[in-house]
Order: sequence, then structure tokens, then C-alpha cells
Amino acid sequence: MAGNKRDTFNEINITPLTDIFLVLLIIMMVIAPLLDNQGLNLTVPEIVKQENLKKDTKLLNVLVTNDDKYFIDDKEISLEELPEVLKKESVEKPDGLLIQSQPDSTHGAVVKLMDNARNSGITSISVVEG
Repeated sequence: MAGNKRDTFNEINITPLTDIFLVLLIIMMVIAPLLDNQGLNLTVPEIVKQENLKKDTKLLNVLVTNDDKYFIDDKEISLEELPEVLKKESVEKPDGLLIQSQPDSTHGAVVKLMDNARNSGITSISVVEG
């Protein structure tokens, strides 16, 4: 009957667990300073007065009004038809997009316009308050 008797496991050995935690701590201490240097690479736009723009440039001008409506050449454009209008107009005016936002227009309306412009293939976008 001595063969049926099993040795019971009374203690948990935590040495391997602490070794793993120490290795993870060292890895995090090495990697943490490298994570702080990452970020967005943004170019800061130059401040250019609207009078200094060349008259012969073919910029697409879009006005964002205080009530978040879009106007191209004094014609109101809805948000749904904005992508196709931007694609069509960008072919005729390839120099980029000039967004004129009125002082009380919302940030969201301007960002939607910028997103639609990027999706339409416009790469040069300028924003002025006007």
C-alpha cells in the first residue's frame, strides 16, 4: 500500500514568476524612453495674406459658412454631393484647395471638407478665415 501514497504539493515556487516579471520590467524600462519620441510629423503652415496669392493660380475656393454650409462659386453644395463636386472641380483647378471658413463655422465642418478633399485626390489644402 505504500505505492498508492502520493506526495502532496505544499508550496508554490514563485522564483520563475519573479524572473519573468523582472525581465518584463527591464524590457519596459528600455522601451519606454523610445516611445516618447514618436508623434505626428506636421508641417506648420506659413501665414500668407490672401492679397499675396497669385492671380493666375488655379485654386479651388470653398467657403464654409457660419451655419456649416459649403459654397463653391456662390453655389451651395450639400455634404452628400461634395466628394463628386470636389473631384470634378479639382480637375479644372489642379493647384489645390483654399478653404475659407467664416469665424463661427464649426471645426467638424472644416474637417469633413478636408477629408473629402483628401479622398478626392487633392493634396494641397490651405485654410483661411474669411
